[in-house]
Amino acid sequence: MENLFDDIRPYNNEEINGVLNELTRDPEFEPILYHIFKEEKIVEAVKADLNKLTSIIDFQVKFMYPLIKDILVKSTDGVFCTGIENLEKDKNYLFISNHRDIILDSAFMNMLMHDEGLKTTEIAIGSNLLISDWITRIVRTNRAFIVKRNIPIKQMLEASRKLSAYIRNTITVNDRSVWIAQREGRTKDGNDQTQVALLKMINVSNKKSFAEGFKDLHVVPLSISYEIEPCGNEKVLELLLRSEDSCFQKTPKDDMLAMAGGLKNAKGKVNFSFGKPISGDLLKEIETKCHGLNERLNALASHIDQNIYSNYKLWPNNYIAYDIHNKTTKYFDLGEYTQEQKEAFLDLMNTRLELLGDRKEAGIPLWMNMYAYPVTNHENTLA
Repeated sequence: MENLFDDIRPYNNEEINGVLNELTRDPEFEPILYHIFKEEKIVEAVKADLNKLTSIIDFQVKFMYPLIKDILVKSTDGVFCTGIENLEKDKNYLFISNHRDIILDSAFMNMLMHDEGLKTTEIAIGSNLLISDWITRIVRTNRAFIVKRNIPIKQMLEASRKLSAYIRNTITVNDRSVWIAQREGRTKDGNDQTQVALLKMINVSNKKSFAEGFKDLHVVPLSISYEIEPCGNEKVLELLLRSEDSCFQKTPKDDMLAMAGGLKNAKGKVNFSFGKPISGDLLKEIETKCHGLNERLNALASHIDQNIYSNYKLWPNNYIAYDIHNKTTKYFDLGEYTQEQKEAFLDLMNTRLELLGDRKEAGIPLWMNMYAYPVTNHENTLA
């Protein structure tokens, strides 16, 4: 079965040592190590240690985990979680979450799960981000599987079937959990919505009823919330460029800069809220009440969204942006933020949007909307 997925699966333990030896000889990877570790003596020691590793878990615990912890210390005010008690150590899950940062959404999640004694998950990553051999080696060693992007329609249908089968096989046969974003690419405007096409892809490999097929995957909605958007100004700029040119396409350099910015930019506090696994009873109710697959998939997407909205951790910055964007003092009057916090948020906005040059003024409403949308969605969910 593994051979069927060779072009998209992560590396296995038997391949790890050879891959890491190739990685440490890659001339493009060495500058990355020097950027991280600074000194030649340390870089050489790290390369020697990598060359000795023989398993994925060793790579994750001895190499990736310390790096993620270091990023946490240097760029956040803490990473927190709620609802992780909803997960059982002997079960596998399909985590479907909103998406804020290319690398750290899944990296922080796996760090939290490791700290709680849970197995780390496999991670879906778009092929458009694999812009060099060393990135491909790193992510596939770190249990990432590839979602093929920008391929012809005929190939896309086959790729979807293979991806769906891979996800189901990983959870139900290979005894691993899977993380995948609710939509292609990060949300740029703060309005998190599960793409029905994603659920349709997942269901392609289902040989049972709608309810039984999704029940087997133990779907868990996951809400990811950053106090400060890791790449807020980059997201605003992308929205502006798309509004100016309907044919705008990001370049590999843009993706690389977004990944680097997400790692180093200040994030404030970060929160992960694990929802309860979607029950078989609810899935059966959707199956019974809805007519046809599309209606059922829409109902399931809506349920995932409602969970993400209701569990989303709202920060003072979200309430400030909501009040400014909607020309109200509603959340100031409720005591959700102070005048000092408002001034700090506006200073942050002005500093970040200065990088947009002449587009700064046009970017302000988009910046506010990006932070305000989660409040709007939370309100609508409670209503």
